[in-house]
Amino acid sequence: MIPAGAPIVTAAQMRAAEDAVFRTGVSQAALMERAGEAVAREAARFAMGRPILVLAGPGNNGGDAYVAARLLHANGHDVALVATGAPKPGAAAEMHARWRGPTSSLYAARPRPVLIDGLFGTGMARPLERGLAAVFADLASHADFTLAIDLPSGIDTDSGDDLGAPRGIDATVALGALKPAHLIGAGLERSGHVILADIGIPVETRSRTVARPSLATPGIHSHKYTRGLVAVIEGAMPGAARLSARAAMAGGAGYVVLAGGEPWGAGPDALVRREVGTSEDLAEFLGWDRIDAIVLGPGLGRDRRAEAFLRTAFAAPKPLVLDGDALSLLGTGAARWLQSRTAPTWLTPHAGEFDRMFAGQGSKIDRTLAAAAETGATILHKGPDTVIASPKGDVRILSGASPWLSTAGTGDVLAGILGAQVAQGGKGVAPAEAAVWLHARAAGLAGAAFIADRLIDPLAEAITECL
Repeated sequence: MIPAGAPIVTAAQMRAAEDAVFRTGVSQAALMERAGEAVAREAARFAMGRPILVLAGPGNNGGDAYVAARLLHANGHDVALVATGAPKPGAAAEMHARWRGPTSSLYAARPRPVLIDGLFGTGMARPLERGLAAVFADLASHADFTLAIDLPSGIDTDSGDDLGAPRGIDATVALGALKPAHLIGAGLERSGHVILADIGIPVETRSRTVARPSLATPGIHSHKYTRGLVAVIEGAMPGAARLSARAAMAGGAGYVVLAGGEPWGAGPDALVRREVGTSEDLAEFLGWDRIDAIVLGPGLGRDRRAEAFLRTAFAAPKPLVLDGDALSLLGTGAARWLQSRTAPTWLTPHAGEFDRMFAGQGSKIDRTLAAAAETGATILHKGPDTVIASPKGDVRILSGASPWLSTAGTGDVLAGILGAQVAQGGKGVAPAEAAVWLHARAAGLAGAAFIADRLIDPLAEAITECL
């Protein structure tokens, strides 16, 4: 479980926030004491009287571990403490001196039912030494419950890359704010249940986890046009566009038109159809001033007709959601295409589509931010760690959504929900955040082994929870 609406900071941002606290007169030792108290509180809750083994590294993470060990011992817990070496001078050494029990070598450690990982925390950027990683993994595998302090040791703070962290971490106490590694990459899997502990460090950041949106009930004078009209463009695979259209209807839009080759094709009776055979037909249709958002890409195809439709949609001065085949058509020319747009644009690529459109290095967050800045579009970079980024630098991350979303058509549903949120006047990350939350919540309500069609009906309940 990832805390909703929680701030996310990089290692550098966290250091800057701590330095700002120190300038107010709070000592590093006092801050370390707060961190250790938070860890001890959670460890006691999970230990339930079982013996505890605390691992302390040489830095500040180890200092937090010494505090936790001392407080747990003082409250009657059976605590054994092992260290990788002498703590560095300063607050960590001071906390080690306050620990009155014995300190053993890591390599002499014996497994205990509860393990607290205080080896390395925020700022780690190099792989764990091989022998240390092996001992750590062995101790974690034999523990009934493993709790990490701030981050599991062996995870890169900013990228979530695996630097030797073991599997089987049950929970992590994030100190002060979430770090990117709690949410992306290997860190998402290795962190377990993330508990955010407030230790009195104010942070300033434009990055947060996705929160449940606050949606409005239609007003007494609302009608189908005031609630937003979404135009979904049909292509070579009509079923994908129908999924998007049905999702837009269930996602809050007042009016949805499916524009394609069959004026009386399949779909709910409430779905309006418009026959569009050529790009000229599409241009005429998109000139309708009632249209509030366009969804293009699900099942569009990648032939000349599809490319002509893409060019026509780009020329329309309407908010535009691009998914699926539209993204493949953009390809490496995505930035050039998108820089020509004057109306707002949202892209919804999965990892493969994103990699085909955008080069670059760095974490998923960094790459998504860079792509948003380059294109001027808001980008919803899908996956188990979904990252939303705006050209202005706002970031929202959703992690831990139902793994059953890994089935064909669920992205088409998301595009339709996003179209509905955009049509109701949403700008930037706000409609994308709402769409991602509703999509994930509908998946949770749908249960296990669902097909994409089954995501549509639970949307009403998900929206009700947001009113």
